[in-house]
Amino acid sequence: MTRTDFQTSVFEHIDEDACRLFQSSVELIGRRWSSGIMLALSRRATRFSAILAVVPGLSDRMLSQRLKELEHAGLIEREVLATTPVQVHYTLTERGADLMDSMQPIVAWGVRWES
Repeated sequence: MTRTDFQTSVFEHIDEDACRLFQSSVELIGRRWSSGIMLALSRRATRFSAILAVVPGLSDRMLSQRLKELEHAGLIEREVLATTPVQVHYTLTERGADLMDSMQPIVAWGVRWES
């Protein structure tokens, strides 16, 4: 099988709609801090302060903004606990965990081809 044959067979199921969906997904997760926040959540950091502590350089303002974006995209969920003081916990949704799993091959590719 030639390289051209391989490319044709592997990519023939990808149409323009799939490309657009892929592009919007990559733009969301590629935004600065988004993947770091999702990684922190996958490692069980659930509180705002805990996420800030494990994502170096992330500001309160940017964390708040990214959490809202990720929640809107259905990748994380926010739970408000009626305690004194009020506690807010963030967790990955099934959709967010699936995205993290999907990123593993891309991370492996980056490690392999790091210059």
